[in-house]
Amino acid sequence: MGTWATDAFGNDYAMDWAQDLHEYKTLELVETTLDNVIDSAEAELEAPFAAEALAALEVIARLQGKPGEDDPATAEVDEWVAACRKKVTPPLLDKARLAFERITAESSELRQLWQDSEHYADWQADVAALRARVLGPDA
Repeated sequence: MGTWATDAFGNDYAMDWAQDLHEYKTLELVETTLDNVIDSAEAELEAPFAAEALAALEVIARLQGKPGEDDPATAEVDEWVAACRKKVTPPLLDKARLAFERITAESSELRQLWQDSEHYADWQADVAALRARVLGPDA
């Protein structure tokens, strides 16, 4: 996986996912992506699914008016969010909570990959900040 940053869109999987997002006018891709993480029957959550889910979670944060830092990589996502104007529902937030739990669990390959790197603490901080923007500071 090509990774250049610890934020949600700092890898190839997330950027490919963001390109696919433009084919949708609803939150279908966001919800399906979270479902892939939550409903996976595999003991270990594969890194690509977790990386895509973090991108979906960042979209949810942006839809709620709580974006992360702006960068050129997120410009198209921000355009989609502005055009979409969909409301984030409580059931979607429940899925977001479950997805965060799965992504940060010991059985998450993405977590394991970051844990083996010198940037694990930075990744953890970015995921925690994203979680706070999606679910609130007390989540």
